[in-house]
Amino acid sequence: MSRARADEEEYWHSSKFRAFTFDDEDDELSQLKESKRAVNSLRDIVDDDDDDDLERVSWSGEPVGSKCRGISWSIKETASSSNSSLEGRDSSLQKGSSSYAALPKQVSSYSLSSLFKGRNKLPSFQSLSDALSDTGVKNYAPELRRPKAEYKDYSSDWSPKDTVRRMQRGKVCSLERFRSLQDKLVLLDEAVAGNDGNVITAVLIFLKRTLRREILFRELEVRQVALCHLIHFLKESGEQKMLLDLLRFLDRTEEVALSQYREHLNIQDVEKRREFLKGCIGLPFSAEDTSHIQDHYTLLERQIIIEANDRRLEAAGQSEIFQKYPRKASILNMPLVTTLFYSCFYHYTEAEGTFSSPTNLKKTFKIPDKQYMLTALAARAKLRAWDDVDALFTTKNWLGYTKKKAPIGFHRVVEILQRNSAPVQVLQEYVRLVEDVETRLNLATKYKCHDVVIETYRDLKDRIQLTAYKCKVERGSADEEKINSILNNMQIRWKN
Repeated sequence: MSRARADEEEYWHSSKFRAFTFDDEDDELSQLKESKRAVNSLRDIVDDDDDDDLERVSWSGEPVGSKCRGISWSIKETASSSNSSLEGRDSSLQKGSSSYAALPKQVSSYSLSSLFKGRNKLPSFQSLSDALSDTGVKNYAPELRRPKAEYKDYSSDWSPKDTVRRMQRGKVCSLERFRSLQDKLVLLDEAVAGNDGNVITAVLIFLKRTLRREILFRELEVRQVALCHLIHFLKESGEQKMLLDLLRFLDRTEEVALSQYREHLNIQDVEKRREFLKGCIGLPFSAEDTSHIQDHYTLLERQIIIEANDRRLEAAGQSEIFQKYPRKASILNMPLVTTLFYSCFYHYTEAEGTFSSPTNLKKTFKIPDKQYMLTALAARAKLRAWDDVDALFTTKNWLGYTKKKAPIGFHRVVEILQRNSAPVQVLQEYVRLVEDVETRLNLATKYKCHDVVIETYRDLKDRIQLTAYKCKVERGSADEEKINSILNNMQIRWKN
């Protein structure tokens, strides 16, 4: 009986289950003590190197010195209220929990330092980044399946039609798989059928690089669309030699001559350009083109002579007009109209026999009267040589009577004179010569040619318009007096 009672007492003292006591409130302190010992036991696991890199703090949030080897847990606030009961419960706890000490302690494979750093030091475990980067670990993340077309070999799996379609969509395609002449021609035909100029040009560049010129020219001769694309490409890229060979193969002699003529644009030296143009005259141009080439050569020859002479006069200071109006640019390689303007500006009074005479240029190059009038008027009006402007439009008939005549129309003469700041007296003279009454009134009103407006309303016998225009002139001026005189004239039979 006593043995059974002893076994029962041993059972109650060794079991993890305990009878109810009123001191259960102190169990919280016991649990805190156990947690403290568990945390301090982690000191042996934490790496020393990791501890140096960490900033240690207590559970209360207070920083702890870096030389501390463990993580301190302050329980002073908790234990202050029951310090006396803590010592008693501590001794009984050690006796009542002897079975816990007999159990083997399971050491955690994770350290706090590894948790703070996102990794651990134990060789048996991997960090998240190491696990993802390890090729031996199977990745269970879903992978997006690429289109089947992406797995095809570009250099061997595409037909000519598919290749052209991909090129039209801007895809990268290799044309090297088309090695035979037949495959290349099929590819070219598919590109032409696609009506895409960029694709056609790309295929032609490939054929130009991989075929001999004779074969390429022969096949393109029967494919006019591709031929036009190649000719345009050669012109734009400046491959002059291949372009000339192609045109000669096609027996296009005039285009060959024009292509050779365009090469003069690349010649900077004036003398060499003149000699080159002289050689171009004998090329097989059409009759009209031959005339233009001849005029170009003659014009450059004249410009060389005029430039040399004017440069000498300007340097010597022997010409007044060069001193008053210095030249701003050279006349070399300028168009015919610019050369005519230059001659009308600096050499207007020279005799027809000189190369720099405007009339000589007009006669040599067969400049139309309208073009000559416009150019000469602009040059002389810029110099404000109004007498020369007047003489330019004055003609005599066979009876000796003078008359002003303008092939370009006097309304254009008025506009050119006004742009060159001609005085009102000069403008009024040419506004009166405008035949259309409405145009004349508009120009006279716009440029304030009051005399012309007053005379026109008088001739039209329009009393109302003349009275209304009286308000637009300056009060007390001669124009107002003229209007009053006309309005008071009893011999005029007004229409209104």
